[in-house]
Order: sequence, then structure tokens, then C-alpha cells
Amino acid sequence: MTMVQALNAGLRAAMGADPAVMILGEDVGRLGGVFRVTDGLQAEFGEDRVLDTPLSESGIVGTAIGLAMRGYRPVCEIQFDGFVFPAFNQLVSQLAKLRYRSAGALSLPVTVRIPFGGGIGAVEHHSESPEAYFAHTAGLRVVACSNPQDAYVMVQQSIAGDDPVIFLEPKRRYWEKAPVDRAAAADPLHAARVARAGTDVTVVAYGPMVRTCLDAAAVAEGEGMSLAVIDLRTLSPLDLQPVLDSVRSTGRLVVVHEAPSNCSLSAEIAAQVTEEAFFSLAAPVLRVTGYDIPYPPSRFEAAYLPDLDRILDAVDRSRAY
Repeated sequence: MTMVQALNAGLRAAMGADPAVMILGEDVGRLGGVFRVTDGLQAEFGEDRVLDTPLSESGIVGTAIGLAMRGYRPVCEIQFDGFVFPAFNQLVSQLAKLRYRSAGALSLPVTVRIPFGGGIGAVEHHSESPEAYFAHTAGLRVVACSNPQDAYVMVQQSIAGDDPVIFLEPKRRYWEKAPVDRAAAADPLHAARVARAGTDVTVVAYGPMVRTCLDAAAVAEGEGMSLAVIDLRTLSPLDLQPVLDSVRSTGRLVVVHEAPSNCSLSAEIAAQVTEEAFFSLAAPVLRVTGYDIPYPPSRFEAAYLPDLDRILDAVDRSRAY
């Protein structure tokens, strides 16, 4: 399956299992979503459960909050990452806080799906990486799938949980294919996973950069280097135990993501690893990220996004210590 097909299958399974699950967003019904993730769901489950909304992200999330308070499990689709900010107040001031504000009397099982990241040659506001905003917000869970198998499983796990989830989908990986085993035992939603074992340098990534790091590890193997690649999968809460275990073996860590480096997930990971595994480190934690500028025009995004050369350069610099 492609990731789009896997997400569609996961949503279909969740809706079939629980009549309280609803989907709402711009063009999610008849059109099936701008990326066709919800294709066919309105025809199967009806207009009462797959709702086309006005062009109002604040309205989408605000409506979902009300639905969740009345016992539904709404799934919001934000068409593109850069469109989420009109809903920022609802997300951080309401959705993230109502369970705490009500001393647990209210649960807010809202899943907010956001295609994120660059690499598709899109125009402004279509290639952002806003994950740090949400990971910083107490009360929100934040996850990022990197492959079709995880997409299929994690979207169902997110919908089934009783806390709000920001569900990040790497749009540049939407059309990549991989096997999906619907009967396979699922990893917990908030668990990182070792995507490739290695002995020389630990490389950590999530979402769209996992594939790039695996490709870098394959190239490095041909040059006699063994890179461990860890897919975080969960950004809040962070599961750093597999990272710490690997770093205590390799002594070196490179963190990779598309978002800018300033106040980013890579900064938090570097801080926590340094606190917990300082005496295991043979080199400083290095980061390969987007630059601290607004996302550039599409013709320049290849120079902005981390690639094999930048990752392997960081690996070489780490090994040189």
C-alpha cells in the first residue's frame, strides 16, 4: 500500500469499529481530501459522519471539541501544515486544557491529522514543520508516522485514545509503497523503534526523514560504517529509551529533522541525551535540520531540506572526534 491507502484503510477500520468516529474537514467528503486520504469514506459512511466543512480551521477544531464533549471521536483534517495556525487558539487554549480544567471529568478524544513537511514543490504555507509548537503544549499528544504500516496502525490507535492527538503525516512519503500487515501485532503508540541496527553512530529521525536516514545508512554501509537508525514515532511524550540504549553503545548521536533547529525537537533530544548519557558520549550531539528561515520557495527547497550529503557529513564529523 501507499501511505495514503494505508491511512484510508486505517480510518475505514476505525469508523467501522466505532460509530462515534467522525471525520470533518475541507473537501474530505465528496472529493476525498486534497491528497485523497478520505476517498470513498463519505459514500460508505454517509454525510453525517464525513462532513465537508467551510474553509475555517478554527471552526473545524472548535466543532470537533464540542463533538468530543458530547461523546464523539472526531478526526479533523487540516489540508496543509501551514493552514493549522488559524486553529492555534482552539488547539492550545481549549483542546489541550479542557481535560485538566475539568479535573478529568471531560475527555477530548480528538485526532487532528496534519500533512507536514516539504519535498513536494509546493507554494508558501504548504511545506511547514510545526511540530515543536504542539510538542511544547502540555495536554497534546504528538505522533509522526513514517511508513504505511505505522500509518495504518497509529491512526487507529490515536482515534481510540481518550486524549487529543496531533497526527503528523509526512506528505512527501504519501505515495511510497510498503507492505501493510493488518493482523500484525502493533507497537504501542508512544514508543520509538529501532529501524536499523548499527554500531558506529546513532541517527535519530521521525516522519519524512526516517527514509532519508535509512538511505544514508545504506550508503554508509558501503563505506564501512554501521549506522543505527531510530524512528522516534512519538514526539510528545518522547520515548528516548531506545535512543539512550543505542548511544550507550555507539557513543555518537546525530539528530535529523526538517524543522528549523532553534528551539526544536532536536534541541530537546540533545539536552536529554546529554543529561542521561553524558559519560557514554564520545562526541557532541550533532543536528541536521532545516535552516532558521521561513520555508523557501519550492525551487530552493532541495538546498533547505536535510539530504544524504548533510547527514553523512554530520556522521563523519561525529566520528572525527
